[in-house]
Amino acid sequence: MKERTSPYPGIHPNFPLQNFSKDIQCIVNTLKREFFITSGSKIQVGASSEYEYILVEPTDEYRETFNLQKEIVILFSKYQTLQARTLDVFERINKTYSTLRLEKICGVLISNDPKIEHSLLNLTKSEPESQIIIPFIYSEFKGKVEVNFFINRFKKYLYDRDLFAFEAPLKKDLYFFGRNDLILTIIDRYKRGENSGLFGLRKTGKTSVIYGIERSLSRDGIVPVVIDCQNPSFNQKRWFQALYFICKETKARLKLNQVRLALENEFNEQNAASYTKTFFQRCKDSNQNDWPLFFIFDEIENISLKTSPCEHWSQGTDFIPFWQALRSIFEKNNNLISYLVVGTNPSCIEVPTIGNIDNPLFNHFTPLYIPGFQLNDTEDMVKKLGRPMGLKFEDTIYAKLTEDFGGHPFLIRHLCSFIHKEVHNRHKTVTVDKKLYQTAKTEFIKKFSNYLEMILLVVMKFYPDEYEMLIYLAKNEISTFNEMAEYHPSYTSHLIGYSLIKKGISGYDFQIDSVKEYLLMQNKYKRIGLTTEEKWEEISARRNRAEIKLRKIVKMQLRANTKNIDEAKQVMLDIFGGKRQYELSHLGYNDIFDPNKGEIYFLDLAKVISKKWEMFENIFSHSKKGTFEKLEFINKSRADAHAKDITEELFQYFRICMSDIEKDLEDLM
Repeated sequence: MKERTSPYPGIHPNFPLQNFSKDIQCIVNTLKREFFITSGSKIQVGASSEYEYILVEPTDEYRETFNLQKEIVILFSKYQTLQARTLDVFERINKTYSTLRLEKICGVLISNDPKIEHSLLNLTKSEPESQIIIPFIYSEFKGKVEVNFFINRFKKYLYDRDLFAFEAPLKKDLYFFGRNDLILTIIDRYKRGENSGLFGLRKTGKTSVIYGIERSLSRDGIVPVVIDCQNPSFNQKRWFQALYFICKETKARLKLNQVRLALENEFNEQNAASYTKTFFQRCKDSNQNDWPLFFIFDEIENISLKTSPCEHWSQGTDFIPFWQALRSIFEKNNNLISYLVVGTNPSCIEVPTIGNIDNPLFNHFTPLYIPGFQLNDTEDMVKKLGRPMGLKFEDTIYAKLTEDFGGHPFLIRHLCSFIHKEVHNRHKTVTVDKKLYQTAKTEFIKKFSNYLEMILLVVMKFYPDEYEMLIYLAKNEISTFNEMAEYHPSYTSHLIGYSLIKKGISGYDFQIDSVKEYLLMQNKYKRIGLTTEEKWEEISARRNRAEIKLRKIVKMQLRANTKNIDEAKQVMLDIFGGKRQYELSHLGYNDIFDPNKGEIYFLDLAKVISKKWEMFENIFSHSKKGTFEKLEFINKSRADAHAKDITEELFQYFRICMSDIEKDLEDLM
């Protein structure tokens, strides 16, 4: 396929310039020196508002700088005040043309509002998924336009926007990538009259997929009923009340006000299933299409066995009749309903019996797990979002991102966001090469290990044996991992399903390398069977790191709890007394804590903490006596370890003391 070439600035010979107002004709004559103007028209909004717009093709400079490959909408607003509906016009124009023709990331607004930049900021700050609108004012086109005027305005609005920093699920298509095949699979199952389950770790995009399903089905006039099982208004209800809740949501969501629904107090343990089936049938008869009613249960663990916060669900007393009712309606009434359950924990469909009763969801459908991004998905997302922001990733980085983060979109986005914050330059494009990427990745894992911990929380909480297996695999204790995998095949099926590990010809390995790095970092000091030299190395390294932090904390707390720096210094000197006091008295307060100038040691710091405990008691989680004893033993361990072999019992006690102190210091710094 021949590569498309960029046009030179200019205007298409068939462009209907005479159809536009005089003001806009003048502006177009300026714009044609920057872009290639292809077409334009007018659009009516409501009874009284009219807008004019043109489409322009970006030249090489814009394509290279911002990766803008398609035509850009330039909208003209002659009104003195920016209205919210003005931004809706961009969406209406987009729907007028082929989805492949227009640039969706950004648009240009040329307005008669003299405060357009301020007005636009107020209008878009509550819409994180909004298209980037680059504003200009009519008056800016009067007279000669400066060189780089347009491209600098583009840089101002594109380079300053962090398109990677999304925390909430994505509701629109604009910044949604890589899940279309999964969405089509679920929709295909629904249209074949099948039910589905979708599971994945936290922040893998499950709710964004639900929004994607809703958008896709809306094109066929199908409105799914989404039940948020995390909502206490739903999960606090008994099973028969929950069925009424679903019926009520269905009536509201499908706007079937005319369909009769029994009263809430009529939904009891004897009649709820029957009333629900009758109501669903009435809705189906009144609906405008022949598709079954589609229910999506999001955060399903909130009404599931063992995982629900409510006892009547977690103990199975309500889980069984609730799903018996829905499964019976599904199986006995052809094409009436279909449902999708979505969550982090698939245990609700894995248990064959509950007590002596068959689990109604067991083997009811084959679950789907949200897969990680493939290389092309990662490249598509990172390139389309990164280039407009001024980040140009070398081609090899896309593979590294996919490998290091297992195609986990949340982690990939947030690493790229971290890079943007670190190297952001609003005047030029920054190239992300191997060195920059590796440095940023290392810092990201250190600073944002809570992201990895949050993602692994499901495994830690509900599958502790599988979590231990991950630790064994990270530490290269392959034989132990393989023994557990062979004895419990379901363990590895969960880990593979969650895209945490993969199985190849040579055995199991991590799918997300950053998870391996995180686990090694978290379990660095849990190895057993260390040699004497390795014990010395661990004791020395951990003690030295703790000493650096203790110096900072003692210095900070003394200064914070005294009137001035001289008083803080005197408190420190009084604690030492005698010869030590004299040796340090000539130093300034800051120099006392400088290891190159003042000779204070680990045990000195421990004594200061003990003698001035009232200044430190809120920092350490143990008592004054307990904290000092731990600090004293940590200091003593180093000397003992270097003098002779340290017993395994003393070494493990050192680890306990050190871990407690490290936790206190980590919480503070």
